[in-house]
Amino acid sequence: MFKLKKYDSESEKQNVISSIEDALLSLSGKINELKHIEIGVNYELASKSYDICLISHFETVEQLDAYRIHPEHLKVGELIGQHAVERAAVDFEF
Repeated sequence: MFKLKKYDSESEKQNVISSIEDALLSLSGKINELKHIEIGVNYELASKSYDICLISHFETVEQLDAYRIHPEHLKVGELIGQHAVERAAVDFEF
């Protein structure tokens, strides 16, 4: 999950969210280890809330590890890093 920095307008924030969402979704098909990706955008505007939730599926922990260091993933991470002030993650097996 990502909490974005404050923006001057809601439309500016929505544009940033859209660009991050598009960048994350573009990873599907570029990274073989990534089996499924979903993006959730929070409609709640409370300041304590996170703005974007990323759900991604991998068949093995090794595939997750490969995803983490993939150049395309790192590129999207740079974009997110320009806008996010907080990040929270949970990696689990099911």
